[in-house]
Amino acid sequence: MRFVKMQGIGNDYVYIENLDLVRFDPRGLAIRMSHRQFGIGSDGLILILPSDRADAAMRIFNADGSEAEMCGNGIRCVAKYLYDRRRVTGRELTIETPAGIRTVQVLPDAAGRVAQVTVDMGVPRMERQQIPMLGEPAAQALAVPLQVDDQTFTVHCLSMGNPHCVVFVEEVERFPVAVWGPRIEHHPLFPQRINVEFVQVLSRHEVRQRTWERGAGETLACGTGSSAVTVAGFLSGRTERRIVNHLAGGDLSMDYTEQGRVLMTGPAVEVFEGEWPEPEAADESVAV
Repeated sequence: MRFVKMQGIGNDYVYIENLDLVRFDPRGLAIRMSHRQFGIGSDGLILILPSDRADAAMRIFNADGSEAEMCGNGIRCVAKYLYDRRRVTGRELTIETPAGIRTVQVLPDAAGRVAQVTVDMGVPRMERQQIPMLGEPAAQALAVPLQVDDQTFTVHCLSMGNPHCVVFVEEVERFPVAVWGPRIEHHPLFPQRINVEFVQVLSRHEVRQRTWERGAGETLACGTGSSAVTVAGFLSGRTERRIVNHLAGGDLSMDYTEQGRVLMTGPAVEVFEGEWPEPEAADESVAV
């Protein structure tokens, strides 16, 4: 089985093109491939699949085998894969995800290979039932208290295709992300768990973010998380609509447009490609 390892500002995944829909267990494969010592090493596995609604489709499996609805850094790499390998010819393409169809624009370098990608991340979903988060279904969860053990956090929860909980802190580099990240991820208010962003506001145009991701732990970057941070920062009056988000793996340029959509621009990098031993056949189809 051929694979390509790619990363978007350090958020690394193993990518498998499966246009023929070969049947295998993607959850088990994600666990084995993602292992940092005994596998390839990644934050998860992304399958590139055919679609009758878009140029291609993708499915995302975290390092623990759980499935995610959307991945902002991952979709940029899927776009690079498709364009660099001439699966598509136009610079604007559509990619189907479990969270819906996303439009992306590739920005090739002088050699004709994709270096940067702009993604229309869509419209944030604010209602608790859309996140999902327990409580009044139609109510929003912006600037609400969250009791975690003996600590109360003011949180901003929303969905960018998958659920996010944004926490603004004074000094993010010293904040104990590994302590509070998993506690918030597994909080009983979030029936499908949640991704957690810890954010320091540097100015009205710059923030610094650390992310605790569902099923992966702390990662170097999170594109949907950066989108959630952009929305939460603007709606809480901390930042402007356009910001630069400094993550551990690099920077993302973000724009929460007047039309209510979030645009994200960042790099997509191919690390290496290789061959993985064919897994045992499984009953589960990987069709989207």
